[in-house]
Amino acid sequence: MSSARTTRNRRLAVALAATLTASLALLAPAAAAPPPAASAASGAPLREVMFVGNNWDGTADVIAARGDFHRIGRVNVIPDKQERLREIHLDPVKLAFFLGVRSGPGEGHDQFVDDMYATPDGASMVVSRPSFADVVSLDLRTGRINWRFPVAGYRSDHMAVSPDGTRVAVSASTANTVHVLDISTGRQLGSFRTGDKPHENVFTSDGRLWNMSIGEVTTALDAPWLDWTKGDRKITVVDAATFETVRVIDMRSRLDAFGRDDLSDAVRPLVFTPDEKKLYFQVSFLNGFLEYDVDADRVTRLKALPGSPATDPDRTTWVNDSRHHGLSISPDGGKLCVAGTMDDYATVVDRATLKQGPLVPADKPYWATVSGDGRSCVVSESGADRVSAIDFATGERIASVPVGDHPQRVRLARVPADWTAPSAG
Repeated sequence: MSSARTTRNRRLAVALAATLTASLALLAPAAAAPPPAASAASGAPLREVMFVGNNWDGTADVIAARGDFHRIGRVNVIPDKQERLREIHLDPVKLAFFLGVRSGPGEGHDQFVDDMYATPDGASMVVSRPSFADVVSLDLRTGRINWRFPVAGYRSDHMAVSPDGTRVAVSASTANTVHVLDISTGRQLGSFRTGDKPHENVFTSDGRLWNMSIGEVTTALDAPWLDWTKGDRKITVVDAATFETVRVIDMRSRLDAFGRDDLSDAVRPLVFTPDEKKLYFQVSFLNGFLEYDVDADRVTRLKALPGSPATDPDRTTWVNDSRHHGLSISPDGGKLCVAGTMDDYATVVDRATLKQGPLVPADKPYWATVSGDGRSCVVSESGADRVSAIDFATGERIASVPVGDHPQRVRLARVPADWTAPSAG
């Protein structure tokens, strides 16, 4: 047995022992949750910020969306933690999946926040919580839960918000389903089936919703010849109003036609150009990204980025099959920003020439987002518990700010101009 697998088994055994020891305490009755408070008044002045999801400690930091990106406040996204854990420990199946999330994609930690968006009025934060297999809306003034939506299956994942801000799509990764919810009420408006392990979601301006399924990313069957064991991976495109499938893209055949049958077809983060004619995407195990022509339906270019000599060559040690995980595009479409997760850097790439800029040192960068003014790429450094801003023009780091434990998703949002963190945050 490999040392990596032995270490994983030891961690799982420790996690099981600790969880079973805590079970009796969690089964004790909990105080009833207070009723949700009213949202902020409609029409109140709003301020642009960024939400940073700290996955392992169950908080979201609110930081400035430009300038020095200073931290404004912190929100506890698991105020109902004891209630949820008690519920999980009463159900053996839920408990098994909860521990599976911890030992698998959680790298030995519970995953309390994956993705988050603000409601259009800035009153609430909507958060997907993988370990609790749900989506909740939190009142940003009080920190209380407005509504909760349990997803199908046992894990929630990436989300996307519609262009008008009124709907949120969330991947239910163990149920091969995407739910679309009313962002204000949590009412399900529709759902659709996907490939195995739906992951990233993107709304496009033509009234469609794209979902990328990535297959099984937590097994040790990571050798290229075992790629077929990862499951049914595809891009599912649906009508965002009816949720009927309008297109399915099998990236396997497109990669083969491009001459790269050695690459995985598990599409990870992706971004569209402003005209939505081309998209750029990362795949499992690749240090770089690919270009896809939407109308021509073919892969057109590949950009290979440097691999760090310090990166462990054992692919089974890479986080959830990622090598690079995080991609954003400047508002003018001229520059791409890449998070080189397992190679510990971020870099800006010219889209026309594919020439890369400086490799900016970063500790396990996990996501990339564009700042409020569009001048910078903001990268979460999950290994250093900070976010860093990289100037699109120079490719250099211009700011860093400390955040909570294991930041992942970073999203632009709006909150009331006079917002301060809830006292319990």
